[in-house]
Amino acid sequence: MKLSSQEEYGLRCLLQIARVGDGASLTIAEVSDREGISAPNVAKIMRLLRRAELVRSTRGKAGGYSLARPASEVRVLDVVNALGGKLFDASFCDRHAGLESSCLNTSDCSIRPVLRHLQAAVDAALGELTLQSLLASEHDVAGSIHPRAVPLPVTRRLS
Repeated sequence: MKLSSQEEYGLRCLLQIARVGDGASLTIAEVSDREGISAPNVAKIMRLLRRAELVRSTRGKAGGYSLARPASEVRVLDVVNALGGKLFDASFCDRHAGLESSCLNTSDCSIRPVLRHLQAAVDAALGELTLQSLLASEHDVAGSIHPRAVPLPVTRRLS
């Protein structure tokens, strides 16, 4: 899985808002300055996050964007899904059909179960992380991650 720049920037924007505290807000210009992301890009990301009900927007002089719920309740999985999507979903085969209108391997595909399994592992890992857990230092976050083996149905070759 490759995290898109939009997904990464979205997480960074949300972390900036989370850092100012509960109930506080930041304007698009403030988020743009703090993260070094263009204001139009921040505006686009915030619009998507608002539609996903991850942030609230307030108009006016004291307006801006605030988290729609506490940072401890905003899962990284929800942010990634709101801004980009999944590595594998039910429409994967329709989108990756090659030159044909439908995939030639629809009836028997050995790749599909592997992608489903990997997606489940990614969902599980990102579902455990919250914005609150990402407010820690890089060292602390790295120390809290426990890698898990993802068993795949691999046939071993005998020499």
